[in-house]
Amino acid sequence: MKAVAKPFARYPITAFVSCGFLFATFILLLLVGISLTIIKPIYLVTFRSTTTSGSTLSIATELRFGVWGVCATSGLNPATLLGNPGLCFGPQLGYDVPEYLTNIVGISQDVVKAVEKALLVVLVLHPIAAGISLLAFMTSAFLGSHAFAIFSLILTIITALLTSVVLAIDLALVIVAQNQVKNLQNFHFAVQFGNGVWMILTAVVLVWGAVITLSARACYCMGVRRHPSDFKHKNRHVSDEDLAQRY
Repeated sequence: MKAVAKPFARYPITAFVSCGFLFATFILLLLVGISLTIIKPIYLVTFRSTTTSGSTLSIATELRFGVWGVCATSGLNPATLLGNPGLCFGPQLGYDVPEYLTNIVGISQDVVKAVEKALLVVLVLHPIAAGISLLAFMTSAFLGSHAFAIFSLILTIITALLTSVVLAIDLALVIVAQNQVKNLQNFHFAVQFGNGVWMILTAVVLVWGAVITLSARACYCMGVRRHPSDFKHKNRHVSDEDLAQRY
């Protein structure tokens, strides 16, 4: 029983791979969950001007939407990775983009409202998914216990489903905005995916990878076998060496 309580005591390869996948998933979900305006280089969707007018460039040509706020920047003074986030609004819980900001950039308020509604749902789901992925990460180190392995698998499946839902909302957010823009006349803006969407996509791939490795441990499949010590109570007269050879 003592060995079971130690992390990575059994199935170390499966545990290390699962922990790695889940830890990376947690970090990605956390970073996107506290994206712009808290972490300004990370955002979900951007409206970028397609006009070549010099007067427009001198005001503002881009809106970047994050979970906690929005920033407007000019083509003459573009945003950078670590500095110059532009004119930002937030951080604020369930924010409404102020009308003066959309007027400066020249974006329709109807399009912005559609984006805001989707971002409110994402704001709720991101911390939930990140919290559950953290629990799954911690439990995945103790795969020596079959009950712990099943519990970790359940948490990971829940995380995978939630993360997939978040990705679907992020994709729908951009697609809906793009469709709304197409229906507007004299609207010279392109709607593009932000880097936060690709981070969530990576998190989805990683967490489903963790589901596969933990499923292999829980069902003893895909090359994962029972640990020799699991059979000691059934074969007390057999030595450890014989058990290792047999199993």
